[in-house]
Formats: sequence, C-alpha cells, structure tokens
Amino acid sequence: MFRQRFWVSLVLSIPVIYFSEFIQDVFGYTAPTFPGSVWITPVLSVVIFAYGGLPFLSMARTELENREPGMMMLISLAITVAFVYSLASLFIEGTTPFFWELVTLIDIMLLGHWMEMRSVRQASGALDELAKLMPDTAERVTESGDTEEVPVSTLIEDDVVLVRPGASVPADGDVVEGDSSVDESMITGESRPVDKEPGESVIAGTVNQDGSLRVRVTKTGDETALAGIMRLVEEAQQSKSRTQLLADKAAGWLFYIALAVAGITAIAWTVAIGFNINVLERAVTVLVIACPHALGLAVPLVVAINTSTAAQNGMLIRDRIAMEEARNLDIVMFDKTGTLTKGEQGVVSVEIAGDWDERRVFEVASGVEGDSEHMIARAIRNAAEERGIRRASVSNFENLRGLGVKATVDGSTVHVGGPNLIETLDIERSEDVAAFASKAGANAQSVIYLVQGESEIVAAFALADVIRDESRRAIDALHEMGIEVAMLTGDSEDVARSVAEELGIDQYFAEVLPEEKDTKVAQLQSEGKLVAMVGDGVNDAPALTRADVGIAIGSGTDVAIESGDIILVDNNPLDVVRLIKLSKASYRKMQENLVWATGYNVFALPLAAGILAPIGILLSPAIGAVFMSLSTIIVAVNARRLRGVDLSA
Repeated sequence: MFRQRFWVSLVLSIPVIYFSEFIQDVFGYTAPTFPGSVWITPVLSVVIFAYGGLPFLSMARTELENREPGMMMLISLAITVAFVYSLASLFIEGTTPFFWELVTLIDIMLLGHWMEMRSVRQASGALDELAKLMPDTAERVTESGDTEEVPVSTLIEDDVVLVRPGASVPADGDVVEGDSSVDESMITGESRPVDKEPGESVIAGTVNQDGSLRVRVTKTGDETALAGIMRLVEEAQQSKSRTQLLADKAAGWLFYIALAVAGITAIAWTVAIGFNINVLERAVTVLVIACPHALGLAVPLVVAINTSTAAQNGMLIRDRIAMEEARNLDIVMFDKTGTLTKGEQGVVSVEIAGDWDERRVFEVASGVEGDSEHMIARAIRNAAEERGIRRASVSNFENLRGLGVKATVDGSTVHVGGPNLIETLDIERSEDVAAFASKAGANAQSVIYLVQGESEIVAAFALADVIRDESRRAIDALHEMGIEVAMLTGDSEDVARSVAEELGIDQYFAEVLPEEKDTKVAQLQSEGKLVAMVGDGVNDAPALTRADVGIAIGSGTDVAIESGDIILVDNNPLDVVRLIKLSKASYRKMQENLVWATGYNVFALPLAAGILAPIGILLSPAIGAVFMSLSTIIVAVNARRLRGVDLSA
C-alpha cells in the first residue's frame, strides 16, 4: 500500500515541483504558461494530499483515540496545516503557499514507511507449519483385519490404525502390535529414535521408521500433544507486548513542542505587531517545518540497511522490534539438540581390544553397517569417512532386531550391537572395555561393540550427540558481552550436565517437555530478564514465540523458522553473537539519526518562530524546506555507515 501510493504520489509531485515559484527561482528557469497552468500545482497537491496523505491521517486518528501522539499525528499535523494554508493562500493576498513542501513531505514519509514495512514480517505461519506434521489420512484396521484409508478427522478413541515404515503417526495412542523405532525429535528434541513395542505410547505427528506398528488411538484432534503445542504457540504469539519505537517517542514529544512553539509564536507576534496574515504565516511555518523529513527516515533507513546487512551475514529479520531488543539481552537460552550440537549421533571415542588396529576396526564396522540407515550405522560410517577409511566388503548381512546387525567379513562372522547383543551372546568384557563403557555411561554416551565371531569383543565405540565446534566460541563471546547462557533439552540429566560442563554453560534444564520449555522462558522473564531463545525444532516453537527474541535455526524445521523473530541461515551459534553486535550498532545509528533529525528542529523552530527577527534574521518556509533536505541527506549518509560495522565474532 505504501509502495503504490509512493510511486503514484511521486509521479504527480513532479509537475507540482516543476511549476513551484521557489524552485524556479532557485534553478533559474521559467515554467511555461498556458490556460489553466496556474491550477496544476494546487489541483495535483489536492490529489496527493487525499491519496498519499490518507494513510497518515487514518493512523493519526488511532493515535488520537489512544491518546498516544506519535509520528502519525506529527505528520498529519504538518501536512494538514500546509494543505489548508496553501489552499487559503490562493485567495488571500500576501501569502505564500506550501504546495511543493507539502507534496515532498508526503512523498518522503510514504517512502520511509514503505521501507520500514518491507523489512517487517509478522510470525504468522507457525500454526500452519505445525498442522503440516499431521497426515491427512490414516489406515484404520477393520474388524476383519483388513485396512481402509480414512481421513484423520474421522478417527475416534479405541480405533486401531496401521502405521507403516516412513509414515507419520495420525493420532496419540498405544502400540498394540509390532516393534519399531520412532523419530520423535520434532516433539521431544531427543536426537535418538525411540524404540517402540506393544504397550509403548506414540505421539501424533512423529515418524515411524523401520517397522510396522498397529496403534490403538487414545487421543485425537485438539486433545493430542501436537495440538497442545499449537495452542502454546498461539498463546505465546498473542502475549507479545507492543514496543513503541524511538522515533514515535521523539515524534510524540515533538508534536507537543510544535504546538507550544506555534502558540507562543502567534501570541508573541500578535503582541509585537498585532494580528495579521504575517502572524498566521509564522505560526503555520512553525507547524510545517516541525515535521522534518529526516525524522520520518531516521529509523526506517537504519532498519532497511540493518535488514540487508543482516541478510548478507546469514541472518533474516522477521520482527524488527525483536532485532532492536537483542541489544539488551540478559540471557540467551539455547536448545541443545541441533543447535549447540549437530543433532546426530557421532563417534566421540573408541577403545581397541585384541590385535586389531583402529583402521581395521572402522573398516570392518563401517562395512557391516554399510546397508543400514539407522542413526548409529550412519555415525560409524561417517567416522570411517572422516578418517579416510574405506568400508570392507561384506556378505550375508542380517538385521538382529533389538540387538544389532551381523555379516560375514573375509569368511568370518562379525556382529555390531549394543549391550543387549553382548548379553545375548554371553560375552565377558575385558577390564579395559568395561572401564571404557562405564566412563561413557557416566557421560550419557551410548556404547556399541564390534564382536568377532560370537565370543571376542575387538572394539567398543562411544557415541553421543556431537557438539558443534562453534558452540564454545559463541558461549565465550556471549560471556565477554556480559550475557548469561542457559540450555534447554529433552535429553537426560546426565547428557545435559555433560554438555553444560564441557561448554561452560551457566545453567541448564534437562528432561524438559515442550510445554515446560515455554514455561522456563516465562520463568526467566518473570525474574526481570530479557530472554532470547535459540532453537530449531517443533518442540522449541512455543519457547521461540514466548521469548523476547526468538532466534530460529534456518536448517531446522519450518515451524521453528515460522515461530522465530530472527532466522539464522547457517546452523552456527556464532551468528547469535553477530546478531547482538548488529543490534547494538543499529541502535547507535538510530540514536545518532534521531539526534540529527531532532537537532534540525532545535535549530529551525526558533528561527521559524522569529526569535532572531529583531536583528533581521527570519526563516522562510522555503529556506526551512532546504534545511529539511540537508537534515535528510545527513541522516541517509549516517545510516549507510552501518554497512561497514564489524560483526566478527
């Protein structure tokens, strides 16, 4: 709307400016005259005022009703006074119209608000993205044992549904038949798939992996856990407070100052020379130039450059107010899985037993796990690739449900699996392997064994969610800035403590459910702290929305991105540091621009009022407009300097 009105008003302003007597005098030309040419300027000015000025008049009405004078009332005051006086000047001798000042003021304000609105996007898609996790249809098991495809909305309690591998669970329920693992990371934040067997519960929206499950429905529709998360997101969105911008505050004060100065001017001049048209012109001049173009651009220009600079550095700003608030953060709360860590299992250490060396261990283990898509298999294969080790050729691959896998390598049977495998094969661990497993368990790491034949453990791998290399640097940098760091996770106490100690995190919250993540943010806010939340999962969405500054990881789920105020394109915690630095730099530029913009008024208003009239210095409306332009240029140049700010972390 602002863009369209700006371009239309700008085109219509060209003839107004061209036929302005002041512009003709300044540039030394004479506009052509023809029948009706004298009406070009007033007629087009009326159109521009009615079309381009309408949004400001409409929003000024809201400010007036709320008794909160701001930028809209200041703009409306200036353009209305200029418009009315200019029309009156057509019929009153000895007066000077403000038509060119009127149309350029409207054009600049439309441009400023277009730039401002373009850089702001409201968090509106989070609920839609959550809804996408739910499948549209389900396979309901009939009394005869067959299945029928039905809309999820028709499911009722006690229905039994078939959930095939790779399909989403259509409703909350209990497993009645089948064994599988289910990816619940989008709900719980836990990076490892959760094994499911009869009697275990499943959550709507989670994804079944390698086996078929028959699930008895216990909750549907609004009663599901996913629906509860959606309600939390909606409540958190509605609870966001309205923050008034610096420019609005300055404009509010300036509104009252302009009225006061205009009133004092009228009284003083009336006392000095009596009331006449010159007194009215003085008062009108004060009111018109009280609204500088620069004040209307002071914040939008910085916002526009801030937005583009952030994007160039991998930060997408969806909420301008949150970007401004980032400079005042007291605490940054990170989700663990997928944010501070990679959200995937990785081999963090290995214990070699017997005569094998590390190359042979990874060669065989990655070969045996070569055909598996399980998260543990991928971790072992990735570890081998990082070491430049090629997989061994295997045959007779077999998946041992709940135990691990086995295959034949160089004519010998090899097993890879966890503690259940060792127990089933009844293998005794050596002291070194047992100590290794005990230490890994204390750090909440999973242990996977490589077994030759069915009797000898030749290696043990410790697996954990891998911590990002940048996480420690980011936390150290935040501490240097005087900002506390907290961590939220759905993982166990042992896992959370281990990660927190390794990274130097100030406080952590473990085994946190989605609704508890939201309340943890609210708890810190109730202590008077300004909180940023950094996350990437569905379970983070309510907390991202509740936080004063919600920072979503761009590589995370769509719902987290839609819930965030700011999106980090790269999954790099150091970008949080860059974000805060940019917020501080942008705020400084806003302050400087407001000083330049309002400084114009400190200088121009007294001159327009005639404070130096006794010594022959009187500011005319035309010269006042020139000062407006100079102030605008200074503000624009100063805002552009934001592009050179150092965001190194």
